[in-house]
Amino acid sequence: MFNTYFYHKRIRKTVALFGSMFNNIYILRKNADGTGYSTVKVPLSYAPKRKYLERLLENPDLDTDSKVAIKLPRMSFEIISLNYDPSRQLSKVNKYSVVTSNSLKTKFYSPTPYIVSFQLNIYTKNQDDALQVVEQIIPYFNPQYTLTIKPVDEYPTITEDVPIILQSVTFTDDYEGALEARRSIIYTLDFEMKINFYGPINTGEIIRQIDINLGQMNIGMNDSDMLTERIRIRPDPQNVSPDSDYGFTTIITTLIDSA
Repeated sequence: MFNTYFYHKRIRKTVALFGSMFNNIYILRKNADGTGYSTVKVPLSYAPKRKYLERLLENPDLDTDSKVAIKLPRMSFEIISLNYDPSRQLSKVNKYSVVTSNSLKTKFYSPTPYIVSFQLNIYTKNQDDALQVVEQIIPYFNPQYTLTIKPVDEYPTITEDVPIILQSVTFTDDYEGALEARRSIIYTLDFEMKINFYGPINTGEIIRQIDINLGQMNIGMNDSDMLTERIRIRPDPQNVSPDSDYGFTTIITTLIDSA
């Protein structure tokens, strides 16, 4: 059953697609009169939230600065869960067919739908930086943002819409600590991405002839069924390409008089 190798890089592409939406976010630093004096790009990486929390806690006090603190602002994201989505499951016998030549075609069956849950974390040391980042993200999700991708590299003509849904926004602020302690603000945004997993791609010959056998029941020996007529259908001309206009030739052969 599982003897056919295939790898469509669906999870890898999903991670890259999700991260690409947030890799060009900037914050503007302003003077007291409101004029900007510097623009800072917010770094983004794939890493668990706990990793950054531990790094922040390594050096919480400014008066015992023995290590270089992690530079803020910064963002990280990670996959939280991967769950089957029965609401989007199509008939399992449906299939996609793509003609690759005049004699061959490829096909693969309906994909298996899954929901990938992502968590995006925003780390800053002041509230204004955090709000600038959050307000550059939230307006695009109301609550859904849809991207169009090519799920199978071998067939770029096949496209698929991927909905990304913003589920919640939460934040923590440790402003109640000591005056000399380093302040850290963390905004957490939870997303759901609806993706499909495709199975192996099969290659077969293009059908150029159909035979239909007709018969009558219980008229043969020992009340067996007997073949009485055969209908054969072929394209005309028979060597036509799949994208051309063509008709059909139907040949009906009577094998036995059913009267």
